[in-house]
Amino acid sequence: MDTKELWTRKSCGIQPRALVDDLNHMNEIIIMANTDDADLPRRDGRPIPGFGFGPPTTPVPGLEITDLETLHGRVSDGSLEHVHRVDFHTVTLITEGSGEHTVDFVTHACRPGTLLWVHPGQVQRFGRPGTMNGTHLLFTPAFPPHIGGTDRLVDEWYGPVCWQLGAGADYTALSTLLAQMRAEVTRPDGAVSPQILQLLLAAVLLHIDRLRRRGERGDPYAGGEIYTRFRGELERSYATTRRAEDYARRLGCSVRTLTRACQAATGQPVKLVIDTRVALEAQRLLAHSDEPVATIARRLGFSEPTNFGKFFTRHTGTNPGDFRRTHQLPR
Repeated sequence: MDTKELWTRKSCGIQPRALVDDLNHMNEIIIMANTDDADLPRRDGRPIPGFGFGPPTTPVPGLEITDLETLHGRVSDGSLEHVHRVDFHTVTLITEGSGEHTVDFVTHACRPGTLLWVHPGQVQRFGRPGTMNGTHLLFTPAFPPHIGGTDRLVDEWYGPVCWQLGAGADYTALSTLLAQMRAEVTRPDGAVSPQILQLLLAAVLLHIDRLRRRGERGDPYAGGEIYTRFRGELERSYATTRRAEDYARRLGCSVRTLTRACQAATGQPVKLVIDTRVALEAQRLLAHSDEPVATIARRLGFSEPTNFGKFFTRHTGTNPGDFRRTHQLPR
């Protein structure tokens, strides 16, 4: 990266991962998360670009609220339209225009009333700039208050990403909360209250959680502590084991207990939850790296590429080679 690019990225509020180590001791609001995932190779042999949190100006460390038009103006080199990861949360409410936003291989049609919540570590790509606008909220995992279950919401890396709210009551409620956050952030110097912003953010997240629970087959709360611990263990170990027995042993419970927890929380058996996570990582590696399929298979714990190919086809409906040809972008 040359000096010009470095300073362009630094001043726009999205900082390349390579800058983080140098800036971390100077800027407490740079929060890094999911570093293992962020080091996945991409097509030119380097990791998928990962950006840390560092707005050019913000009265409250750990949070910024802006709009898509301003964001695209800052990042004018096209980085947002290419695949990347961020190490912070973004919540976007589209208010005008139309376009697309891709998160983990799913392209979401966006229009007024579209709500997007992208979590740290997810692979995303913005649509063409200038086609739509809306409120864009960025916050680090450490910023939300520890109340009302917000810890669980912030820590989760799975679940829905997009909702179509239209012009109904949910849109009105979230639009009002985001407007209150923007008004608080723009108060004169010294008058901004981090506590008020934290509470407003908690209300935003809890409202989104209501949307998530309304649309899911299961109830994420129903799995209790077992399910919560399982998701953490799965994120650490999906590349080394796909056996439900291994996860149950690490959690100190029976497979039956773990199965009941997954079924209650997601409506799916534990084995399907495990395999879905592995399949997602396989998709990321195939689309964003030039590693041979055999290497990807070994990375994900498969001893034979043929077994990996059968697994991938069963869970995605296509074979690894076809998926790669479809989803890899031109050089």
